[in-house]
Amino acid sequence: MAIEAVARTAAEKAGFSLWRAAFLELAEPNLLSAVRELESAGARSVVVMPYFLTMGIHLKQDLPRLLAEATQAIPGVEIAATAPLDGHPSLADIIIERVRESLPA
Repeated sequence: MAIEAVARTAAEKAGFSLWRAAFLELAEPNLLSAVRELESAGARSVVVMPYFLTMGIHLKQDLPRLLAEATQAIPGVEIAATAPLDGHPSLADIIIERVRESLPA
């Protein structure tokens, strides 16, 4: 899956030995399962990086609820979330790069 490949690459570049891609719906593992896997592997803190381009319902409602549920279910692990991709200045550079790649030579 593409999301897992991006997560793996980011973890390798950052030197993170423990990482796991998780999904809010339609795929496994879900957030709670992923945090449990990380806890079993020795993690005592987990940072969730929402892989979303816009502030939709998943970021406004679903993710906060799932983070709260995971925090309550796994009290031995500190869980934090980063800001989403939405609004990050590098997105403009990515758009420009993709457009330039598509232009005729």
